[in-house]
Amino acid sequence: MFTGIIEEVGTVEQIDRVGDCARLTIRADEVLSDAKHGASIAVDGVCLTVTEFDTQRFTVDVMAETLRCTHLGDLVVGGKVNLERAMRADGRFDGHIVQGHVDGTGQVLEIEPSEHWTNLTIAVPAQVGQYVVPKGSITIDGVSLTVASCEEGRLTVSLIPTTLALTTLGDRWIGDPVNLEADVLAKYAARLLGGLDRAAPTDDLATQTPTLHPEGSLA
Repeated sequence: MFTGIIEEVGTVEQIDRVGDCARLTIRADEVLSDAKHGASIAVDGVCLTVTEFDTQRFTVDVMAETLRCTHLGDLVVGGKVNLERAMRADGRFDGHIVQGHVDGTGQVLEIEPSEHWTNLTIAVPAQVGQYVVPKGSITIDGVSLTVASCEEGRLTVSLIPTTLALTTLGDRWIGDPVNLEADVLAKYAARLLGGLDRAAPTDDLATQTPTLHPEGSLA
């Protein structure tokens, strides 16, 4: 279990394709301070298991299903990823409950920078959107965020300078894919109330044309 508070941004050092799976080697620092075999580290919001590590890097195996349901299959050597270790039971819970089980991928539709924050609008697939409410929680590439507004097929979050500087969200461009995890409490509530849409499509991104603002990137 995670909280969505990113500890550091790592760098993809190596990608090895193994049949229909992949093995990622990621250069990092903070998340390796107490690393051990079998430890869980969220990579762009995806819970993965450490199989090898040293003082500067760690390796994880990514199954075919994970590659299908997330954007990890689009990573390239040199790319940046958000990293978070599994939460400690004796620490502060600063974000929200994040499982590291991505529900689907979204796409950056709009980027609206301002003096003190930046609004990021994401196209959201139906199987995620059904659990999104204004002022609720959403995980985007592993980052715990509050939904500023939402409508069918899209949501908007406001990013403070700290989030832009300390996560990869500050480098996102129009059209970039992002991993999305809905609030698990919303999913349980929907199931208990009989509102879970079991027939929701798994790859139904909103069919909207991304709007490119003059600023382009968040960086």
